Amino acid sequence: MIVWINGAFGAGKTSAARELIELIPNSTLYDPEVVGDAVRRLLPPKRLAEVTDYQDLPVWRRMVVDAAAAMLAEVGGVLVVPMTLLRQEYRDEVFGGLASRRIAVHHVLLTPDETILRRRIAERETPPGPAGEQRVRQWSYDHIEPYLTARAGWLATDAYPLDNGALTPAETARAIADAVRGGQAGACRIVQTPEPTGETLAAGVLLFDERDRVLLVDPTYKPGWEFPGGVVEPGEPPARAGMREVAEEIGLRLDAVPRLLVVDWEPPRPPGYGGLRLLFDGGRIAADRAGRLLLPGAELRGWRFATEDEAAGMLPPVRFTRLRWALRARESGTVLNLEAGVPVGTG
Repeated sequence: MIVWINGAFGAGKTSAARELIELIPNSTLYDPEVVGDAVRRLLPPKRLAEVTDYQDLPVWRRMVVDAAAAMLAEVGGVLVVPMTLLRQEYRDEVFGGLASRRIAVHHVLLTPDETILRRRIAERETPPGPAGEQRVRQWSYDHIEPYLTARAGWLATDAYPLDNGALTPAETARAIADAVRGGQAGACRIVQTPEPTGETLAAGVLLFDERDRVLLVDPTYKPGWEFPGGVVEPGEPPARAGMREVAEEIGLRLDAVPRLLVVDWEPPRPPGYGGLRLLFDGGRIAADRAGRLLLPGAELRGWRFATEDEAAGMLPPVRFTRLRWALRARESGTVLNLEAGVPVGTG
């Protein structure tokens, strides 16, 4: 398992983590800053220049998960991870990747007051030289506001808060250990979707409101919005799989087998294997039924109806392209065959 210690720069994550590994038997310190250093050494300068924070690089988020899994396979026990993680979509990607490897994450947020944060930043050791000192301090100050926003938003319900403003690192570590052992900082409730080992067949269902807006759901385990649906189980008819997923995900039982709109072959993109992606037309949902939708907290955090233009800013590009063609197929009453999002065999 992992104990992930989150918080602003200067919150005392690393010092608490070093104390915590002395309190939790068979635990190891794993600092993703090391992964950031590796990324800076491995990637071409041109790619690095495109971002101001290595967390914005997909390769960093992927390597953090892969390295954690490799370390646990090597040493076992518990990994203690001191790392600031303020963007919810990055949390979804990293924690979802860990969950897919059956690695439980206990998420703790250190919450000292802003005045204490600023004092600690002013007092912390920095790289030698005026330029390095100013750069590191300014970086830390600049991230206080995003931290406060995240703390008041998604972090308020995702992590166990611990005010360590008046605690020493050793006292902070003891409080974290007690919270993990006592269940207050329990494992994150996140669906553990197994990583595929080969190509998969997945079925999604498009559901519409009376204004023909499409229903999208917000998964906890990956970034971006999605359609209700999931992987087709062995021996299961794809349309029935879509109906099952709709019932499991949002508590809605469809009255009829949905009509196929799109078949899209998704090419393998490491670490993914690709496969066939089907979208079905589940029809319109009356307003009273939509008001009774139920979400499994470990899998979905929200839902909403969106226009096509709104969906363009919510869905990852691959899924939006698939949606766009599915809407065209619905309008024309046809079925479209796509390869990597491009229609084929249409004459």
